Amino acid sequence: MSDPETKKFRIGSVHYLNAAPLTRDIAGELIFTTPAKLAQMLRRDELDAALVSITEVLLNDRYDILDGIAIATLGEVYSVFLAHKKPLAEVKEIFCDTASLTSVNLLKVLLAERGLKPEFKPLENYAAAPDKDFVLLIGDPAIEFQRAPHTHEIFDLGSAWLELTNLPFVFAVWALRRGIENKELRYELRAAKRFGIESLEHLIETREEFDEDFRRDYFEWHIHYHLAEDEKRGIAKFCELLRKHNLGPIFEPKFIA
Repeated sequence: MSDPETKKFRIGSVHYLNAAPLTRDIAGELIFTTPAKLAQMLRRDELDAALVSITEVLLNDRYDILDGIAIATLGEVYSVFLAHKKPLAEVKEIFCDTASLTSVNLLKVLLAERGLKPEFKPLENYAAAPDKDFVLLIGDPAIEFQRAPHTHEIFDLGSAWLELTNLPFVFAVWALRRGIENKELRYELRAAKRFGIESLEHLIETREEFDEDFRRDYFEWHIHYHLAEDEKRGIAKFCELLRKHNLGPIFEPKFIA
């Protein structure tokens, strides 16, 4: 069982299926919201740690990254993509899931490397997605879109990143607020990951999102949860390309065990 003292920490995460193995055994005050809102709460010091988009950490020099844990992919991620009815070369505007942070910047990098710099606009609601010529979707709504009948082609951002760099892409990390003693918090988050990975089979069998075959395929082939040297090289390459395409002041990530 987790130390009751960890309950004093305020921890934020997303409701998406891909975060489930990292949050099942957390005993602290756990708050679920979108990646964009988690970032806002962290900036206002309303959270002590949050599972946030890697971009939030790279664009703001106020967090440490908990080493060893990430939501990452090596190849097709399935739940982060640009759905398009027209060829990519014809893109002029893209409607984006407003929950997204990293995915927008990753898509900007991937398209800029192809010489494309479209306008990015907020998607008014998920129901409007099928009508858009170019729409960026993430998380469970993206999975639902891709599994339903649609007329779009899918530009998977994980696959495109691997093709460009031959490296994993890290979508999210545990960002820790600086200036507080968080040894117990770090222990809690690492223990939660261990429990989640050890009990992944139970999670696959019992979660209610989608169907069991899909959950098994998603967890076994599309997503992984380690943050090791290859993932850090992927983060470093993302930093390099963000700077190359002038996508904001980028700070070097600081990892803490």
